[in-house]
Amino acid sequence: MNLYEHTIITRQDTSPSEIKLLTEKYSKIVEKNDGEIIKTENWGLLNLSYLIKKNKKGSYIHFKIKGKGTVIDELEKNESIDKKLLRYLTVRVKKFDLDTNYFAIKDEKEKKENNKN
Repeated sequence: MNLYEHTIITRQDTSPSEIKLLTEKYSKIVEKNDGEIIKTENWGLLNLSYLIKKNKKGSYIHFKIKGKGTVIDELEKNESIDKKLLRYLTVRVKKFDLDTNYFAIKDEKEKKENNKN
């Protein structure tokens, strides 16, 4: 079994309920293909480095997946035809970092800075 980190970026006008539905949809695809979702993180609405399909921002959803390569093939095949998605990226990793939540740390730092002012 291989370990993958998979991130999808949805359009900026996607509602939180639609994001939840997309997360469930792609989780089911992974499970149908004998894969396992280890962790799902919703990173929220972030600025894009450049315009993608006339969007300046996108909602990021990050999955940590354990499974075979066929799981990723099926996942990306479905994502390539989904109109709500701007981009997706899959990276094979040797082990998961389940402890660090990079975006939560950033939010805590911003809160501390705002409280000082």
